[in-house]
Amino acid sequence: MAKKLYVGGLSYSTTEDTLKSFFSEAGTVETATVIMDRMSGRSKGFGFVEMSTDEEAQKAVEMFNGKELDGRNLTVNEARPMQPRAERGGFGGGGGGRKSW
Repeated sequence: MAKKLYVGGLSYSTTEDTLKSFFSEAGTVETATVIMDRMSGRSKGFGFVEMSTDEEAQKAVEMFNGKELDGRNLTVNEARPMQPRAERGGFGGGGGGRKSW
């Protein structure tokens, strides 16, 4: 069973290929994803790596948490499940109508 890891503190220049190659030192990397900002197209400075086994994931945390990649110190730990987000108000949503007196 694959184990997903959170990787924080990424340099804006770190690519998914760089991340995958770096983490492959701890074992088989199933996926490596750098989270990108939709508006700017630039990295948000964090990503996720999925290792093929729990043992490899634990080894990756021990090997890479606090280590440097592309000039930045990484934070590596087990990824938590995504929490549901509160609905965001769009356009409209009350008020602002004209008064007819």
